[in-house]
Amino acid sequence: MAVTRTQAHELDDAAWRLLGALQRDARAPLKVLAEAAGLSVAATAERLKRLLDAGIAQGFTAQLDAAKAGYPVQATIGITVAQPAKKPLLDRLRAAPEVLECHHVAGADSYVMTVVATSLADLERFIGTINKYGETRTSIVFSTPIARRGLVPPGTTRRAP
Repeated sequence: MAVTRTQAHELDDAAWRLLGALQRDARAPLKVLAEAAGLSVAATAERLKRLLDAGIAQGFTAQLDAAKAGYPVQATIGITVAQPAKKPLLDRLRAAPEVLECHHVAGADSYVMTVVATSLADLERFIGTINKYGETRTSIVFSTPIARRGLVPPGTTRRAP
C-alpha cells in the first residue's frame, strides 16, 4: 500500500543519522548508534524503539551474495496479467523460492520481480511456470553497478563515494 507524503513521518536530523548508521551496520552496538545520532544511549534506544514501532525501521536482516550462495543467475521479469489471473499468480510467486521481490507497477507490466536461479536452464524452467498467467519479459542481470542502498532524507543529494 502506498503512503502519501501527508502520511509519512517527519524525521529530524538525529533520526536520519540513526537510520543512516543502522543502514550501514544493523549490528552496531547502541553506543555506536548513539554517537552517530548525536544522542545518549538511552535516547537512542527510545528513538530506535519508536522507529520500529512506527514501521519506519523494519527488522534487521543479513544481505547475502546470491552467486556465492548458489544462485549465480539473477533476472528481472516483467509480467502482464489479466485481473482473473492476478491472485493465482501472486500465490505462485509467494511460494517460489526464486522470487526475491515483486512489485505491482504501472505501465506495460502488471508486476516486475527480481528472481535468482541456479542456472539459465533453472531460470527458463521458472519462467515456464509463470507464463500461463501472462506474457513475460525477462532481462538477465550481467552486473550490479549500483547495489541496493539505504535511504537518505528527502531532498538530500548523495555524495559520490
